[in-house]
Amino acid sequence: MSHLTLWPWVAIFLLGAYHGVNPGMGWLFAAALGMQKKSAVAVWQSLAPIAVGHFIAIGLVVAAAVVAGAVLPLQYVKIAAACILLAFGLQRLIRKSHPRWGGMQIGFRDLCIWSFLMASAHGAGFMLLPILLKMSALHGAADLGAPAPHRHGGAFEGPWTAPTALLVHTLGYLLVTGLIALVVYEKVGLQVLRRAWVNLDLIWAVVLIVTAGFTLLVPT
Repeated sequence: MSHLTLWPWVAIFLLGAYHGVNPGMGWLFAAALGMQKKSAVAVWQSLAPIAVGHFIAIGLVVAAAVVAGAVLPLQYVKIAAACILLAFGLQRLIRKSHPRWGGMQIGFRDLCIWSFLMASAHGAGFMLLPILLKMSALHGAADLGAPAPHRHGGAFEGPWTAPTALLVHTLGYLLVTGLIALVVYEKVGLQVLRRAWVNLDLIWAVVLIVTAGFTLLVPT
């Protein structure tokens, strides 16, 4: 595998890791649950439903893009993805609040729903689309030199590209979320947020807006 084909997978993994760094998308809740129950086991138990909710939120967006790409020109999918990214970025700049949950005594299903809402509210799934579109463009360029029966169509590179991207992204997200949650629970406690807070919401909003611009530059 050359570096030209490897870099999109690295980017997808790192994007998942970046999602994991954001306290509003998992680790803060996991660490708080562990402290409430005074158990590291509670931290680990919360990670699975949090990852599942994140995976579903990302998966729905990618699935919608795959369906749209099967019936629409890739140019239209690209423009739609850029517009949605821009809308989410502006929404994060203007509206600072998050979906709220009523209490901490929650189960697997509740954590899944909470994580799904967090990922959806942050527009996390749309961040994968520019990378997948770029992979599709690179694959399409390679196909131009292949005989007609061997050329591929559809929204993305192949039937397993989107599912594999979801798994790679979720793995990066889960590893970073789990590591930070455990370190916060075992070592530093939630008081660290009062001493060293970084406005990740602002960073995320800017990243969404910038990515919208880059999405329009993806060749089709």
